[in-house]
Amino acid sequence: MTGSTPIFDDLPVSIQRWARELGFADAGIAELTLGEDLDHLRQWLDQGMHGGMEFMQRNLDLREHPAQLRPGTLSVISARLDYRPHAEAAERVLKDGERAYISRYALGRDYHRLMRARLLKLGKKIEEVVGPHGYRVFSDSAPALEKALARNARLGWIGKNTLLLNKDAGSWFFLGEIYTDLSLPVSSSELVENRCGKCSACIKICPTQAFTGPYKLDARRCISYLTIEHRGSIPLELRPMMGNRIFGCDDCQLVCPWNRYAKTTVEPDFAPRHRLDSSALVELFSWSEEQWLARTEGMALRRTGYAGWLRNIAVALGNAPQSTKITEALNARADCDDEVVREHIAWALQRQAQTA
Repeated sequence: MTGSTPIFDDLPVSIQRWARELGFADAGIAELTLGEDLDHLRQWLDQGMHGGMEFMQRNLDLREHPAQLRPGTLSVISARLDYRPHAEAAERVLKDGERAYISRYALGRDYHRLMRARLLKLGKKIEEVVGPHGYRVFSDSAPALEKALARNARLGWIGKNTLLLNKDAGSWFFLGEIYTDLSLPVSSSELVENRCGKCSACIKICPTQAFTGPYKLDARRCISYLTIEHRGSIPLELRPMMGNRIFGCDDCQLVCPWNRYAKTTVEPDFAPRHRLDSSALVELFSWSEEQWLARTEGMALRRTGYAGWLRNIAVALGNAPQSTKITEALNARADCDDEVVREHIAWALQRQAQTA
């Protein structure tokens, strides 16, 4: 606001109501004290646990100080958008080595546009009440400590699996923020109690043992990182542990007791497309690049690239029960132009031969 920064004491309750009317599950106003969270991030980076995600090392000051990311920011509104889709049971797919497992968040439309559009509507609604003011919306699109801000907005606590948890919704949700120059009081005087207790189910279930301890994730061993962010060859010792997970991994969410309370979303954009919640590995491996581009348009699956898609499926086929159709599918692509894909196909063929 130009010339003054009035405090709108009653606005947070209205913002929460408007957010829910727009389809968000919840919203709150965050404290902007993030020093300890940045220290945790720096230690993680110093230990090299970010792998090839070099972008995590950039703009650390912007992460700690929202007013540097968007000059004039006095408050951050954090919003939660639930995404758990109505889909084939995850546990059933994971037990079927011939089917592909795709992280539940990636089965439908990429959430970024939907989240951004709703945040902009929320910003405009606030403007209708308080008048023009400066604000900017973010959704995994800027150097922001999103989980820490959401925790500071009383939307939940950061669990041992490093995800934000909510006692009524588990962790099946996306986060987005509005950085605003309105001076708003935080949603509550107390942070949400950490309710992980003595539970360590998420740490024990991880297929690649990517957790080095509570609240500590080594991305270099995480299947989500390996199948989405990582470029090049997947470490040999980790491939057998990946099973049939071809894009992301939900194991630490599936086992979390708090996710028993997560409700299925009614948002049509998050519904599974092209039967991707239960497709056969062989079928997906047969997609041409043109088919892949057409069928993944507007989806998070685009992030891995077509070569990454084939690489990931090749690993899953190598882990699948031995069958002639799988061997034939791998042989059909054995001369793929991409060197990394060829290497993974050769590994998969060797694995299939060993189990014959």
